[in-house]
Amino acid sequence: MSTNGVYDPSVLVQETFYFDVAKLQEAEILYQEHLETLRRSGTGDVPNKLQKKVDGIELPQSSLALDKDSSTILETLNKISVEYGELKRIVTKQADDIQKILKRLDTLEIKESKNLLSRSTNKTENIVKNGTTEDDDDIDLFGSDEETEEERKVKEERLKAYENKKAKKAQVIAKSSVVLDVKPWSDETDLNEMETQVREIKSTGLKWGASKQVPLAYGIKKLQIIAIVEDDNCSIDWLQEQIENIEDLVQSVDIAAFNKL
Repeated sequence: MSTNGVYDPSVLVQETFYFDVAKLQEAEILYQEHLETLRRSGTGDVPNKLQKKVDGIELPQSSLALDKDSSTILETLNKISVEYGELKRIVTKQADDIQKILKRLDTLEIKESKNLLSRSTNKTENIVKNGTTEDDDDIDLFGSDEETEEERKVKEERLKAYENKKAKKAQVIAKSSVVLDVKPWSDETDLNEMETQVREIKSTGLKWGASKQVPLAYGIKKLQIIAIVEDDNCSIDWLQEQIENIEDLVQSVDIAAFNKL
């Protein structure tokens, strides 16, 4: 310090800055090592950290990521805008088509209404002019009480022709095909004679078909014969009884197959 403009050297005895230079250098070394550690770990706010300046203001690296996100959002918005425009164009076109269809329908309805009105007017004019419609002459609302001889004759001929046609119409007759197994008493039974007597059975609605001799057992054969019967005229039970009545040759009669025709 100075007194009356004269510097006092004794003050220097109390100052320690010169004697602490070693500590200052040691602190500087420790600080630089600390910065190097932060630089290597990438967590320190060091000069090589990426920054961006906008209008003189430093922005951290996170602002770069924000710019990328903003760019992606803008691209998405542009895509949505294009799709919206295309959709709007399609909807507008469909709306125009619907309007055209509605106008066309209105035109057709008006045209049809005019045609109906025109026909109604013409019919009314005919009634006023002639007193009757064009179709009145063809309609007899109450009929005629008198019938000429010629009309009666025509009616009778038509009725007779209808009855003849109905009488000649073929009726559907229910028929059945029956395969009968006719068993003999023994191997000495004459199957040919048996078949002859079976075929001699006659009845309305009965017709005999093909036959054959089928081996039964122990050298014995049976007669297998087809019968076509009309269900309303010939009974299967009756036919079996008639065959079993041939007692000298027939032991039993069984139905091997039955089909409706």
